[in-house]
Amino acid sequence: MTKKKSVAFHTLGCKLNYSETSTISRLMEKEGFEKKEFDGLADVYVINTCSVTDNADKECRQLVRRIQRKSPESLVVITGCYAQLKPKEIAEIPGVDLVLGAAEKFNIASHIKELSKGDSTKISSCDIEDVTGFNASYSINDRTRTFLKVQDGCDYTCSFCTIPQARGKSRSDSIANVVKNAEVIAKGGSKEIVLTGVNLGDFGKGADGNGPLSIFNREENFYDLIRQLDEVDGIERYRISSIEPNLLTNEIIEFVSRCKKFMPHFHIPLQSGSNTVLGAMRRRYKRELYAERVAYIKQLIPHCCIGVDVIVGFPGETEELFQETFDFLHSLDISYLHVFTYSERDNTHALTLKPAVPVFIRHERNKTLRNLSYMKMQYFIQQHAGETRPVLFEGHSKNSMMEGYTDNYIKITTPFKEEWVNEIVEWKI
Repeated sequence: MTKKKSVAFHTLGCKLNYSETSTISRLMEKEGFEKKEFDGLADVYVINTCSVTDNADKECRQLVRRIQRKSPESLVVITGCYAQLKPKEIAEIPGVDLVLGAAEKFNIASHIKELSKGDSTKISSCDIEDVTGFNASYSINDRTRTFLKVQDGCDYTCSFCTIPQARGKSRSDSIANVVKNAEVIAKGGSKEIVLTGVNLGDFGKGADGNGPLSIFNREENFYDLIRQLDEVDGIERYRISSIEPNLLTNEIIEFVSRCKKFMPHFHIPLQSGSNTVLGAMRRRYKRELYAERVAYIKQLIPHCCIGVDVIVGFPGETEELFQETFDFLHSLDISYLHVFTYSERDNTHALTLKPAVPVFIRHERNKTLRNLSYMKMQYFIQQHAGETRPVLFEGHSKNSMMEGYTDNYIKITTPFKEEWVNEIVEWKI
């Protein structure tokens, strides 16, 4: 009897990557592979990469070195955004056996069957313009919360971003297929689905990225999607992972304000609170529009949690322009920040912009905004102290403690109770 080959996975980056890794894992198990933990020994190691920052690139290299020390005879496969952007660079990392671009990441099993350790590194990649298909994905590693991919790619041309080069043009699943996957997830026991994509609000473009999907000649859009998902039995909570402010319409906000399944929680990228910097970033809105969106959310859903992405140290960001961002964020009724330090990315327009902000100043600004984020979150929690809110508890035990989140994304930590795993508990904050 032939011994099953084993495979281990590691994911870098966003929720979208996690949903894809989980799907690739299930595909490989169907092909006869046995899944192992990444820290253990396996015949094949798959690293699904991100390339939003330099750190993701460095982490990929460190992981390969770790595998080489631990299990030098194992096959190492690199896929994901970094693999699409710089396949030759990755192929030169000692120990890498296979590099798969965006079009081939879901075909890992077939590539591995033709691979032997010691062969020259194989690259299977294509121009990103040729990547047009949509591969539906969802994670099922944690019964409590599932990441469901509904959209991929991006048609925007933000001057700092390599995602369109790594993932291609904007394209979506159909509403019918998303609903079908949500029903499968519900049967698996998950109670919360996080909708993921590169540019979620752009949902509705077909699998080829060339125009809208349609049912009965009617264009599909993100508003249609969330209305139909709200009707799926078995799923008690939905979260929208991130949505651009120019695509977050009043009707979406109004729908979330009156429905029970979509949680009072928005994550809305800002990137800068200065219109000057937003222009240089080639963002599709000004800060005034952002402020309007936040104000409307808080008007309809006062208890809503609002998260914000922001980039510090973008080329040309003077001390005065950074202060504009700080003051703007300080004035907004938001709950937390995800702060990114700008890092130069090849083949982006931002590389041509001057002057560059010294790296130590970028880090100082990052720390300043992270401190602001901490204060914002503490204030948000204090606003709800004494309230009773529903908490969905997760199954992980960390030092005999368990974690869960309220509907409006306040993190709750309490001693572990088996009967609370994957259950919604009314909790006094």
